Amino acid sequence: MIKAVVFDVGETLVDETREYGTWADWLGVPRHTFSAVFGAAIGLGMDYRDAFQFFRPGFDLDAERRRRADSGQPETFGEADLYPDVRPALESLREMGLWVGIAGNQTSRAGDILRKLDLPADMIATSDDWNARKPEPSFFRALVDAAPCAACEIVYVGDRLDNDLKPAKSAGMHTAFILRGPWGYIWERHPDMLASANWRMTTLTELPARVASFNEQER
Repeated sequence: MIKAVVFDVGETLVDETREYGTWADWLGVPRHTFSAVFGAAIGLGMDYRDAFQFFRPGFDLDAERRRRADSGQPETFGEADLYPDVRPALESLREMGLWVGIAGNQTSRAGDILRKLDLPADMIATSDDWNARKPEPSFFRALVDAAPCAACEIVYVGDRLDNDLKPAKSAGMHTAFILRGPWGYIWERHPDMLASANWRMTTLTELPARVASFNEQER
């Protein structure tokens, strides 16, 4: 039986269009150009941080985040940046009696922002909180430790094969792939997707019915 559902953050719950647009502005390059290079880096299997190196070799993302904050231009997001299916999906899962978590590769600042949004979730945690980043096994061990059930009773939801689905599956969880954002469309047809995702969705509102059907079959 599935007793818990845990969600990735970027491009699963939060539309990062505005965030990456502000990075293009910070770098002084056209937003379209930044998006194109960003997508190319992902398509080549590079870390998203590598995209910044094309524009400014030696770019240190953590240091630049501090510089932006010091200049009054910190990374930020809000209610308007949540995908419209987020609150309905989380609320439905909670109404089903499931434990709902949010855990992704995010800064402590992002975690604070998420908590202030008053989302219908039982836990909100970030890689900074746990001092572990996806796809490291330690991140998913921390997730299982935080949940009130075994790994085999958890579904992890994400848009990435490399950071979300494969490591969550290796940790013993069920997985759900959400098709959206640059990673979603690039990874969708990867040959490993079939073995790595229990479910594939185009909207998070599909998930409550999928979980209900699975649990009914397990009774």
